[in-house]
Amino acid sequence: MSEIVQKAEDFVTRLLETELDSRFLYHNLKHTQRVVKSTKELLEHYGLGPTETEQLVLAAWFHDTGYTKGVDNHEEKSSELAADFLSGEGYDKKALEHVQSLILATERYHSPTNLHEEIIRDADASHFAQRSYWETTDYLKEELELLEIATHTPKQWRDINIKMFRSEHQFHTEYAQEHWEPGKEKNLKQLVKEKKTEKEIAKKESLKAKYKSESPDRGIQTLFRVTLKNHLTLSDIADTKANILLSVNAIIISVALSNLIPKLDNPSNTYLIYPTTIFIVFSVISMILAVLATRPNVTSGKFTKADVEQKRVNLLFFGNFHKMELNEYEWAIQELVKDKDYIYSSLTKDLYFLGLVLNRKYKILRWTYSIFIFGIVVSVLAFGIAFRFFGPERMVF
Repeated sequence: MSEIVQKAEDFVTRLLETELDSRFLYHNLKHTQRVVKSTKELLEHYGLGPTETEQLVLAAWFHDTGYTKGVDNHEEKSSELAADFLSGEGYDKKALEHVQSLILATERYHSPTNLHEEIIRDADASHFAQRSYWETTDYLKEELELLEIATHTPKQWRDINIKMFRSEHQFHTEYAQEHWEPGKEKNLKQLVKEKKTEKEIAKKESLKAKYKSESPDRGIQTLFRVTLKNHLTLSDIADTKANILLSVNAIIISVALSNLIPKLDNPSNTYLIYPTTIFIVFSVISMILAVLATRPNVTSGKFTKADVEQKRVNLLFFGNFHKMELNEYEWAIQELVKDKDYIYSSLTKDLYFLGLVLNRKYKILRWTYSIFIFGIVVSVLAFGIAFRFFGPERMVF
């Protein structure tokens, strides 16, 4: 890939991600990337020179950037954006004019006059032959509605697409006619089949509406997802805090055992016994509490068929099923997904009990930090008092 193409890709990607109206569900970055990919497929077949290849790829990247300035005359606006960018990069003027002409060749009713224009037009319409056609056509229909350009019923939209396939669109390059036309014909047959089976379409729309109404609301999904993520983050923070205390106290005890306690055998150091004992006792207590804060609870790991039928078990927590057989758990999950209320109930229980665990962790951690701080203060005071009143200079032999 040439440097100018890479720069153009970065520029167009950033432009479409930041400045394109969110209502453009079809004419967006994903569509542009698909056109670039199809352009490269055609170029690979025809083996054009590096200059021609570069110009066609640049045109593919810029061909729909004009939508960032509005719907009307977007090809001209795309051409202007390409000119502004490429001129700023010092691109050859004649080559730039050719790129602009290729962009203008993507206008809906333009008839290509050479192989370059045929390539860019075939690439722009390559989705007609792809499996993703059904997704892209739905996005285009919704885009037209959101932009208040046109509103179509499913029947009207299907008829428009059939007309487009039969009367208006055709692939121009021999490669597209040989490799893409069969896919287009397959999609056309499916459109015609749907037209002939209005009853099936009505059923499909009914099922779609039913599925939509029964699917969890996106806001509810977001609520559970964000809350669960926050809970897990807080749990990680608690574990990290407990590990810090464990490490600090382990170091303190190691230092005490290796450097301080051996000196207590000397009669001249007997005054250090009580401060050292206080120091170690508080460190041990802090370690025990830190371990308790992170110690997992042991669960039974089993549930009964009655628990599932009466919705008493939370199937989303591993502690409730880790001892079950796979077929039993699969059956339970199938029962769960049949009932939206059971799903919400399980998610709610999962959050609730996770909250209880967090409450226990943070309560113990609060006590741990308080005892650790108190122990440090008391130990320092004890050492200070011991040195002041019972130090070597105070001892009488």
